Amino acid sequence: MSLAFVNRERELRELDAAARSGGLLVVYGRRRVGKTRLLRHWIGSRGGLYSQAIEAQPEQQIRQVYQDLRPGLTTDIEPRSWAELLEILTVQKGRWAICLDEFPYLTAVDSSLPSRLQKWLDHSIPPGCLLILAGSSTRMMNDLFLHQGAPLYGRARKLLPIQPMDYGAFCRSCRRKPTDPQSFELFACVGGIPRYWEFVEHGQDAVALAESLYFDFAPYMEQEPHRILRDEGSAGLNAVAVLEAVGRGAARPSEIAAWLGTAQTNLSRLLQQLLDAFILVRDLPFGESIRSTRKVLYRIDDPTMRFWFRVFSPHRSLWQTYPRSQKRKLIHDHASTVFEDVCRSAFPGARRYWESDLELDLVAPDPEDASGLVVAEVKWKRLTVAEHRRVRRELEETWSRCALRTKHSRVRFEVLDAGVLER
Repeated sequence: MSLAFVNRERELRELDAAARSGGLLVVYGRRRVGKTRLLRHWIGSRGGLYSQAIEAQPEQQIRQVYQDLRPGLTTDIEPRSWAELLEILTVQKGRWAICLDEFPYLTAVDSSLPSRLQKWLDHSIPPGCLLILAGSSTRMMNDLFLHQGAPLYGRARKLLPIQPMDYGAFCRSCRRKPTDPQSFELFACVGGIPRYWEFVEHGQDAVALAESLYFDFAPYMEQEPHRILRDEGSAGLNAVAVLEAVGRGAARPSEIAAWLGTAQTNLSRLLQQLLDAFILVRDLPFGESIRSTRKVLYRIDDPTMRFWFRVFSPHRSLWQTYPRSQKRKLIHDHASTVFEDVCRSAFPGARRYWESDLELDLVAPDPEDASGLVVAEVKWKRLTVAEHRRVRRELEETWSRCALRTKHSRVRFEVLDAGVLER
């Protein structure tokens, strides 16, 4: 499906503000999230220049960047080094905006480039001109711009993260009814990554989409986690094994270690790498911090990565033998975890909460009562009136046994079912 450019209003405003000020803007986000389309869309609307770096030797990279920028340059002198290219930009007439995409490719083969750019940004960039450096590797971009010892640390006027888009943007882009639960199950298979939305066809249900993306012969998503892990420098059997364990339900560090057959202490560095790359997220009970509790659970953040390790990997050998009802249940159960995430995102500060004998899907500060809490049960189905009442009674009973009850006397109970899609 050919998709229209939608959403990204906040990011476009940030780009406009950067163009007014000039200097350096850093844009980063995981592969397929839509950085390149956003930057091309914005650069094209302003008559700016764009180049996407290639994986090659420095001489070839410089030649490629120059060829991409040449139509908008006022000189025909071909640079032979980054210093010469930066000099060309210094004498370029008028205010300009230039984007160098996949910037980590350039620094991977020329470690001196960040220092050259630092000096140029400090002393030679023309007033009002904007240089955008973009990249897909979150870890490498952090190392280049957020590490205090890095030459480019503190040089950017802003670091702009490009996040996955939400369910509403998916429905607008793919022309789906947001109130239809089938639309949400499609979203649960492709997440907030626009590149995957292009595989959503008119009239397609979630089973057909999952089969075309994940289970058909040579499917598009078959190697996608490995590509993402490679971008983040976490490629290897250990990283995949951790995600396989989490996808199959090992949430506690001890459970993950047992799955891998290793000591829990051996996982700390790898788990932190996956957290830094926003592949894993760490859940703590509401009201607890990493310093105050050992009740830590890990889960896969992105819905497509979660589907890959929760549904595709465990069932790919037998998928074609399953009846349609079993396929639908696997997708439904996966969609329920994504629905919980969406419900929690609607309440700032929301988290899960659990004790040894109870669990609450959502606990959050009450936006309508500064001293109160919202406590909610989330159900990925449309509840009848009778079911709604029963679930609420069970939720109130669970709260009556909860240790949080002694700290919070003002509580508003909510039951969030598939009907919230109509709000």
